[in-house]
Amino acid sequence: MTTENASHYDHLEQMSVHDLLVNINQEDHTVPFAVEKAIPQIEALVNEIVKRMKLGGRLIYIGAGTSGRLGVVDASECPPTYGVPFDLVIGLMAGGDGAIRKAVEFAEDDAEQAWKDIAPYEPNANDTVIGIAASGRTPYVIGGLQQARAAGLLTGCIVCNAGSAVARAAEFPIEVVVGPEFVTGSTRMKAGTAQKLVLNMISTSVMIQLGRVKGNKMVDMQLTNIKLQDRAAKMVMSEIGVSRQEAEALLEKYGNVRGAIENYNQTN
Repeated sequence: MTTENASHYDHLEQMSVHDLLVNINQEDHTVPFAVEKAIPQIEALVNEIVKRMKLGGRLIYIGAGTSGRLGVVDASECPPTYGVPFDLVIGLMAGGDGAIRKAVEFAEDDAEQAWKDIAPYEPNANDTVIGIAASGRTPYVIGGLQQARAAGLLTGCIVCNAGSAVARAAEFPIEVVVGPEFVTGSTRMKAGTAQKLVLNMISTSVMIQLGRVKGNKMVDMQLTNIKLQDRAAKMVMSEIGVSRQEAEALLEKYGNVRGAIENYNQTN
């Protein structure tokens, strides 16, 4: 596995802080190019996800360690960003929510647990399960994908090694091969960055295809703080040409930018 290969650098403890930062950054430069090579794989998966989500399907991420945490982060950001229900994009990780902050020993080695974690959501054929595993060999992810696929769900994955068991378990594998890490085997670095970039691409393109963006604006975002309320008011003011006070009144009444604009246009 290339993610386990020795770093291109050695004697890290002898490097100056400047050299450490420069060399880490140099390695990070390679990540977007690895992601670019995987765009055809990403596109194929996104197209299938959109078909199913338009029929009421959900998107479920499963992973362990850093990979699992990245899935949880992406899922948790969809409701406030796009105003979707909290159970439309679901992030599950080996060891449960407690493992987000503190590693749970051997949780990732249980090949049966992922499907048990998915089961309470009553999965159906319109749902998609994406397994996230830098190594491509995590039993929690392999087992979850195998059982999801057997149950008729769409399956995809994000891995950072070629020809892995996780990729074989998924119908639509995404392989982003980033090579050895700066610190040998520390896949929270380049591999984690690659996975985050791919997750951004998947969830953003899916939400745009589902109509959750107008122009380039997050018209369904939840107005949960002063910054977002200010952004929303400016969006309404720009779109329909009303004053700040009128924009804020519309947002107060209808709850989001889309509602404010659509209802204003219907009555004027």
